[in-house]
Amino acid sequence: MTRGTVLKTRGQLEAEISEAIIKFEREYMGRGPEETRAHIIEDMILVRLRGVLTPAERNLAKIEDDRYGRSLVKQVRIELLEKARGLLEVLVHDITGCRIRSLHTDISTSTGERVIIFTLDGLPQLKETEGRGKS
Repeated sequence: MTRGTVLKTRGQLEAEISEAIIKFEREYMGRGPEETRAHIIEDMILVRLRGVLTPAERNLAKIEDDRYGRSLVKQVRIELLEKARGLLEVLVHDITGCRIRSLHTDISTSTGERVIIFTLDGLPQLKETEGRGKS
């Protein structure tokens, strides 16, 4: 932690991560989610996005051989996220001060929900909050 850095609470960091992921989804993926929640769990960040599928992706997932359509939507989304890993690494580091060790993602073509899990190279420095002890 650098000198003069203001520590933030877990809730503040989670809110910042959620907002940054929403902005990323809008700018990079072309459509923002209906709802986003981020959770910091020790050295992991779990991001849950709801309502991320485009109308075209929803239709593709419903074609006759729907396994193929679903698989195609999932593959494209995973590939796009992998190509943007550098952007996500900067985003997470700027907010938490930690680097991404690994990134995992999956998307449900039936519910339109996506999860992204970042494992970090350490624990984010958090401000102590009353009643929760040291985070």
